[in-house]
Amino acid sequence: MTKSNRRALLAIFLVTQSVAILTAAKDFDFFYFVQQWPASYCDSRRGCCYPKTGKPAEDFSIHGLWPNYDDGTYPSNCDSSNPFDDSKVSSLESVLQEHWPTLACPSGDGLKFWRHEWEKHGTCAESGFDERGYFEAALLLKKKANLIQALKNAGIRPADGVFHTMSQIKDAITKGVGYEPFIECNVDSSGNHQIFQVYQCVDASATNFIKCPVLPHGRACRNKVEFPSFSTASSRDEL
Repeated sequence: MTKSNRRALLAIFLVTQSVAILTAAKDFDFFYFVQQWPASYCDSRRGCCYPKTGKPAEDFSIHGLWPNYDDGTYPSNCDSSNPFDDSKVSSLESVLQEHWPTLACPSGDGLKFWRHEWEKHGTCAESGFDERGYFEAALLLKKKANLIQALKNAGIRPADGVFHTMSQIKDAITKGVGYEPFIECNVDSSGNHQIFQVYQCVDASATNFIKCPVLPHGRACRNKVEFPSFSTASSRDEL
């Protein structure tokens, strides 16, 4: 092998190593920030149980902050050596119970739900966040999005028994946040489509809303949809 060939191979090796290092350093591309309409969760086939703290407010609640790749795949359960530690979010507990409540059965205090979200999704973003920082980032995004206010500004009052068009809802959220959301629906026993979850895309710093690089999968919505109220969606607590 000539000296020039050895130099060329060395150059290729160094470039390959550099690309590998950059790829390894890139944990994910963006987040899905997902909020759900609680009464729609309760009106699904699985049903719900109100948390131990009582019936949630008629407002969107956080489902999760999920790292994703631009190709539509996502990392999960990235660090088993960093399990959820409730002591790290103990001072946030009342705020999390208000804005990130559990509706799973049996009734809980939220710890199991938050543990799942941290260990499956949060550990995949831990290069930028510790556990507390992850939950704080989600809480700040909920406040920043303020979906309920964006809808009210457009004359849409969820849980009022009125059906709205998808274009009205998407336009209201887009105007309030700056980017169009992806909306997932469920179907009640009468065949009505209900707003279930709202996906918004956020940059990898979990600071700024962005245009979604790729849309998630979820049940599509008909043109006319509703926001059910807890008065029309029974929980197992009331059965």
